[in-house]
Amino acid sequence: MKLAIQIPAYNEAEHLPAVLAELPRQLPGVEEIIILVVDDGSTDGTSRVALEHSADYVLQHRENRGLSKAFIDGIQFCLALGADIIINTDADNQYPGSQIEKLIEPLLQGRADLVIGDRQTLENKHFSPLKRAMEHLGSRVIRRVSNTDVPDTVSGFRAFSRYAALRLQVYNPYSYTLETLIQAGKGLMKIESVPIETNPATRTSRLHKGMFNFIWKQAGAIIRSYVLYQPLRTFLSIGGVLFLIGAALLGRFLIYYLFLDGGSRFIQSVSIGGTFLVAGITLIMFGFLGDAIRANRQISEENMIALRVNSTISDPAKISEFRGHPVFTRHNPVR
Repeated sequence: MKLAIQIPAYNEAEHLPAVLAELPRQLPGVEEIIILVVDDGSTDGTSRVALEHSADYVLQHRENRGLSKAFIDGIQFCLALGADIIINTDADNQYPGSQIEKLIEPLLQGRADLVIGDRQTLENKHFSPLKRAMEHLGSRVIRRVSNTDVPDTVSGFRAFSRYAALRLQVYNPYSYTLETLIQAGKGLMKIESVPIETNPATRTSRLHKGMFNFIWKQAGAIIRSYVLYQPLRTFLSIGGVLFLIGAALLGRFLIYYLFLDGGSRFIQSVSIGGTFLVAGITLIMFGFLGDAIRANRQISEENMIALRVNSTISDPAKISEFRGHPVFTRHNPVR
């Protein structure tokens, strides 16, 4: 059983030593633990600090590409290293490394494909009252969209089985938390949550500029993810409503025109109803087209899984590049 712990990091040289110092090197039921830091184009020496403080590998982006890209590149690299379980944790020391043993227990026992650390948002003493309320409300919305019962849907402290990790793909450039949860829910994976403790915040978030900016971005991510994975239901619902409105307006005009001799009074219903009718039919067509694209994407994802299964690195100690990104190890000095 090989466990990989990945840490996406951007200019985290100050906090990485504390994060790495807390990570376990031995756990019951695990034969090998690998620590990977994904340096997302840092300019403060994050790669050097990571290697000096016991990271086994550093996958480096030459430019900042965003959290989602750093996350999925780390997942792919861990899979290539042959990891059976992949832990994702933050580089700002929000999640204590001591909680990892609790996080992987459902995976080791074969009860789950994905385990999410529940920060207990309503009782978390490190959150402000506004953040507690907004995190709780947001999680309720995301649970409905993803068809899951996860209490803390935006927690980045997660453990993936190899089965779940092989199927991960992220299209949203903002964050991976919502999209991967929706993927898991729609893919009928077994998901569990475990309550965890968190450390006090060490800095303000770099993903958003305040709570309302966070809500705006998360709302956009939810809508985009839902449309991506449920195109037929989305466009059929909206298009059906517009179609019915258009049909009702045109029907009113026809009834008055044909039977009540007052159709001229409702001549505007023709143009308005026709517009709604055409818009509804167009959106319904988009729904069927989107559903065909979704089916094609599923076939592509199966091919992607096969490629990932067959892309295990034969000699991890000698790797110097992974899909165009430099890779550094503790055995090789930073160039």
